[in-house]
Amino acid sequence: MGLFALTSIVERKVLARIQNRYGPNRAGLWGLLQPVADGIKMLTKEDIVPAGGDRWMHLLAPVMLAVPAFLVLALLPYGPGMTVVELGVGILFFFALGASAEVAVFMAGWSSNNKYSLLGAMRAIAQMISYEMPLLLAALAVVMLAGTLSPTLMVEAQAGHAFGFVPQWFVFTPWGLVGFVLFFIAALAESNRSPFDLPEGESELVAGHMTEYSGFRYAVFFLAEYIGLFGICGFAVALFLGGWHAPLPVLDFIPGYLWFFLKLYGLVLLAIWIRGTMPRVRIDQLLAFSWLFLIPTGFCVLAGAALWHFTGGGWLGWLVVTPVVTAPYFLLLPRLQSAEANALRTYRFSEE
Repeated sequence: MGLFALTSIVERKVLARIQNRYGPNRAGLWGLLQPVADGIKMLTKEDIVPAGGDRWMHLLAPVMLAVPAFLVLALLPYGPGMTVVELGVGILFFFALGASAEVAVFMAGWSSNNKYSLLGAMRAIAQMISYEMPLLLAALAVVMLAGTLSPTLMVEAQAGHAFGFVPQWFVFTPWGLVGFVLFFIAALAESNRSPFDLPEGESELVAGHMTEYSGFRYAVFFLAEYIGLFGICGFAVALFLGGWHAPLPVLDFIPGYLWFFLKLYGLVLLAIWIRGTMPRVRIDQLLAFSWLFLIPTGFCVLAGAALWHFTGGGWLGWLVVTPVVTAPYFLLLPRLQSAEANALRTYRFSEE
C-alpha cells in the first residue's frame, strides 16, 4: 500500500511538472498526504453493484486482478538471497499470473451489465493477448542465453564487467538492447499505461471495464495497475539491466538491493514521463503495431540471441547480430507507416 501511495503522488507531481501545473498541494506538506486523503475518500464512498449484473463476479473481479499483481512482487530478485519466493520456473509463473489478469478484466466487464464496461473489457483482452507475445519472445531470448527459467540465476548470469568497466548486462548486447525496448513497450501495453491506455479511454468508454465500480473496489483496480507496473518493470531490471549488480566495479560497496530499486524506479519514472508526453493511439494502430512489427521483431531478437551464442559474442557477434535485430525497423516499420498514411479516414456502416 505504501508503494502504491508513493507512486501515485510521484506520478501526479511529475505529470504536473511536465504539463506546467502545480499538482496536488493542499493535503499535507507539499501535497504529500494526498494519497491518504484519496484513500479515505474511497473507503467512505458507497460500494454500488449495478442492477442486473452478476453480484459475486462483480465483487470478485478486482480481487482476482490485485492478487496476481502482488504475487509477482514475491518473484523478484531484489538482491543476493533477497527473493521472497525462489522458483526455478519463475518466468513461467510470471506469465501465468499475467494471463490470469485477462480473466479478471473480462469478469469486471461482463458482470457490470454495461455496454461501456463490456467494450472496455474486450479491448483490454485484445490488447493483453496481442502484447503478451512480444513480452514472451523478449524474455525467451534471455532464457536461451542464461540457460535457466529462474530470475535469480538470470541476474547472476549478468555479473562481471568487460574490459574492467563495461557491465555484462544483456542490455549491452545488440539483441538485448532491442529485446529490452521490445519488453518495455509490451510492458506498457500490458499495464494499460499511456499511450496504450485504450481500455480506459474516457471520451469513448467512460472508464472501460471499471465504469460501474465505485469506492474501495474502484481503488483496487488502480492499486493492481500500479503494483503490476512495478512487477513488470522489476522483471525488466532482472532480465536486461543486471538486477542488483552495480554498473561499475568501484560502486560494488553499495548494497545490491539499492541498485535494484534505483533501476526499478528509473523505469517507472520513464513510464510516467511517456504518459505525460505521448497521446493515446487508436485501437487499430495498437493491434497493428504489435502483430505487424513487434512480434516479427521478437522473432528477430530470438534469432539474434542464438547467433550471439554461436559466434561467442565480441566484435563478430556485433557484426552478425546487429543487422538481424534491426532489420524489422528498416523493412517493416516503413510499410506500417505507409499503410497508416494511406488508410481511409471514413467508416462505412450498413444501412439495412
